[in-house]
Formats: sequence, structure tokens, C-alpha cells
Amino acid sequence: MSAIIQTKDLRFSYPAAEGVTPVVLDGVSLDIEEGTFVAVLGHNGSGKSTLAKHMNAILLPSGGAVYVDGIDTADENRLLELRRTVGMVFQNPDNQIVANVVEEDVAFAPENLGVPPSEIRQRVDDALKAVNMYGYREHAPHLLSGGQKRRVAIAGVIAMRPRCVVLDEPTAMLDPIGRADVLRTIKALNRERGVTVVLITHHMDEAAQADRLIVMAKGRVAADGAPKEVFSQVEELRKVGLTVPQTTQLLWELRQAGYDVPLDALSDEECAQALYSLLMKNPPVTA
Repeated sequence: MSAIIQTKDLRFSYPAAEGVTPVVLDGVSLDIEEGTFVAVLGHNGSGKSTLAKHMNAILLPSGGAVYVDGIDTADENRLLELRRTVGMVFQNPDNQIVANVVEEDVAFAPENLGVPPSEIRQRVDDALKAVNMYGYREHAPHLLSGGQKRRVAIAGVIAMRPRCVVLDEPTAMLDPIGRADVLRTIKALNRERGVTVVLITHHMDEAAQADRLIVMAKGRVAADGAPKEVFSQVEELRKVGLTVPQTTQLLWELRQAGYDVPLDALSDEECAQALYSLLMKNPPVTA
């Protein structure tokens, strides 16, 4: 499987008015393989959103390089090609919605890419169906809920037919139902359409659903691997100020108490099975 996004010794600092330029990204080297679902987890200030903005050249490196399907993001002559390959969904959908009708908003990007009108109609319909918003195609975006707006923003990116979508905390400020709806849409985009997904998040439960989890701390990669593998590193994650899912926390505390339980039972079902097995091996003593 080939890498669709590569960062090589990526370094970045925002300009500072007083001459001090704190390092936000400090030597980040990653390969994001095509067709995968990757979550990037970290606290505010860890560098995860800044990393996301480098993936389709919203920001350019202060040092090192970023490549999208082999294209150097610093190559201005290939910027349009690059952004056709990687679409970006921002944290606040209001920053991305530009039209007064949902279907017109979704059509905006394909129109600007020069897609023929007959194909735009098909792309808009397909994109809205993919995010379960086809029934709202004639609605005004400002009347939608926060979760619905985010799904419209995702549809606008899908209509561009990118091979990769980067989503910067798309479930921020949503209630649990809205978060679940958006996450289902993201997973379907990856599983059913084969689109590479990079999800920037600070929610443990969202990160746990990815194929691969990258943990950012102080501008560097603190951990990288399958979610079960990364979340098993409880003490290492605590050192960078991160907790773990409640299932892992419970099993870790049981292990600290001397019980033989697996730390990689990440889902509720896996954790329940681990607890059941433990009880079968250590039945409670009754009077």
C-alpha cells in the first residue's frame, strides 16, 4: 500500500510579534497509507491541527517537507492538483458553508474546479446521499443543526472526489447524537468508498475506532500504532497528559491489583468478555 501523504522532518513555527517563535511542529515524519483511517490525538497545543493544515498546503513547512501523492506542498504550480487529492473539513462548518441552499453549497467546489454541470448534479446528489442529507438539499444551511452543518461540509468535500479527507475536530461542540452521526459518516466514507481519512480529535472513543492512532505531544509524535497497542501504553500516555478509554483504564487498574486481564480489550464488548473470563477463573466466594 502506497503513502498518499508523507511528512519528512516537518518543522513549523508561527511568526511571533516579539521575535520569539515557539516551535509548533518539531521534526514530524509520517507516512499516511492510502485507504486507511488514521486518527491524530492530542491536547490543545500539541500540534495536531497545525499538522492537519500542512496536509493540503493551508500551511507550508518552516523546515522539512510534506508530500501529497508525491507532490511537494511547496510547489505553487501544483496547488490545485494537490487540493483535488486532499480535501479539508474544518472544525467550524460555518467557515466552510458559502451558499444559501444546501445543494448549491455542495456544488460550489466542483463548479470552481471546472466540473461539467451535468456531472456536478450527479456529484452533489451522491455526496448528499453519502452523508444522509439528501432530504435537506433544498434547505437553508443556517437552519440546520450543528451536526447537520458538519455533514453538509463533509458533502462539499466529497463532491470534489478527493482520495483523502482530513477532518479537523469535526465533532467539536456536538452532542453525543450529533457526534455519532458524523463519525458514522466518516467511517462509511472510508469503509465503503475507500477514501483515506485523517481524523484530528481529542476524543478517546473516536480515536479508538481508527485503523491507526498517532498521538501528538509538544509538536512531536509521542506514539504511533493500532489503537489497541497505543492505548495499552497507559503510563506513557499519562506522562504526556493524556488519559485512556474507560475500558482500558478499568483493565489497567485490575492489572495493577494483580489480576491477569488483557489491556487491549478496547471496546465495551471486549472489555465485558475480559471481565467475564476473569470472573470464571476467579469466582466470588459465597458464605
